[in-house]
Amino acid sequence: DICIILVHGFISSKNSSSIVELEKRFNAQGIATFRFDIFGHGDSEGDFAEITLSEAKDDILQAIKYVKSKGFTRIGLVGSSFGGNASILAAGDSEDLFVLCLKCPVSDYLGKLVSQSEKFPIEEWKENGFLMYKGLKKLNYSFYEDAEKTDSYEYARRIKVPTLIVHGDADVTVPVEQSKKLAIEIPGATLEVISGAGHRFEGEDFDKMIELIEE
Repeated sequence: DICIILVHGFISSKNSSSIVELEKRFNAQGIATFRFDIFGHGDSEGDFAEITLSEAKDDILQAIKYVKSKGFTRIGLVGSSFGGNASILAAGDSEDLFVLCLKCPVSDYLGKLVSQSEKFPIEEWKENGFLMYKGLKKLNYSFYEDAEKTDSYEYARRIKVPTLIVHGDADVTVPVEQSKKLAIEIPGATLEVISGAGHRFEGEDFDKMIELIEE
């Protein structure tokens, strides 16, 4: 009766290495999993340029609804990075989860992180109407506006289920300080910091991260 929903990060997909590995591990224990592509990612419809945090949250809530309709009574949620941020919002809004796990989640100033990573000033983003994310995909300024009006910590305080946060202290994409604050805001959350691990958790760090989530 358990199903774990697996949510990928930004410009990633349901076929990311950590999601596929977690699916394998859970399935080996007889635990069902559900992985899907967020709007504008992977096999999902929609224009990537129009993705927002609110849209990703709604996608997760729809996934919870779908899994529930299949008769699963204990639903878990694992969210990574941007998908982790959307999972915080969904978990704060949902009454249907029994466990939550967040892998290097964004929990604050999402739009600013994107602007910094692209070295594209927010003013220019606004003026231009979009930026080119990783030089590959258009991302509209509405992404920034939506993120700015969303207080993830407000949702975090509403989460009622056991929550694990896994973050590397050498993460330059999403600073570990965000998860340190998040762990205080989510009632009873556990934070596991992997020393020397970056945002992508490579080599031994990857195995450690997977094991923590699996346990």
